[in-house]
Amino acid sequence: MQRPSLATLLSFNAGYVDTAGFLALHGLFTAHVTGNFVTLGAALVLGTGGVIAKLLALPVFCAVVMAARLLHYVLVDRDVRVLRAILLVQTLLLLLGAALAWRYGPFADGDSRTAIATGLVLVAAMAMQNAAQRVHLAKMPPTTLMTGTTTQIMLDLADKLHGVDGEQKATVDQRLSRMVTSVGAFALGCAAGAICYHLFDVKCFLLLPVVALLGFWHRDAAID
Repeated sequence: MQRPSLATLLSFNAGYVDTAGFLALHGLFTAHVTGNFVTLGAALVLGTGGVIAKLLALPVFCAVVMAARLLHYVLVDRDVRVLRAILLVQTLLLLLGAALAWRYGPFADGDSRTAIATGLVLVAAMAMQNAAQRVHLAKMPPTTLMTGTTTQIMLDLADKLHGVDGEQKATVDQRLSRMVTSVGAFALGCAAGAICYHLFDVKCFLLLPVVALLGFWHRDAAID
């Protein structure tokens, strides 16, 4: 049986944390942070909770991405494997988020300090993943945002229906395989996040650092 790729593991985790976080943290998106603009508007109109975390998600995400980039330069100067180090930081953040959820959840109030802290730690973890993706895994399909990937899948399918030959066909087929796998892993993560939250409540977050650790030890994490 073929081992899942690093992109597949990261896509699964992104779908899982986004869904579980949305359910546990009053509509907070931890991977797809710009989606919080929508849920923030809904929260303000409907009077639901989680407003503060949604307001802070984007600036925290941006700050962590910048920190990841600065860390990159420090690690390069010290001849440290950058991708593996960033994945380790992400794993530790996911472990911290799971521990906070276990200790203080379930969160009846999305604006409580513990709910906000848990949510923003998970946002920080996914910011690390996004930074790693853009810098070190740019040739792999995106692992957190599937809109562009789905668009490319549909374009490639249209090209195949129209007819492609030779080298172009091989390129399209290879890209389709990778992107369909990424979307499928993300969707599987979403389903697993929803089911595990239903079964285990906030304890479902414990799976995240386990999958992240598999990514850390993956052979593709040693590419740099």
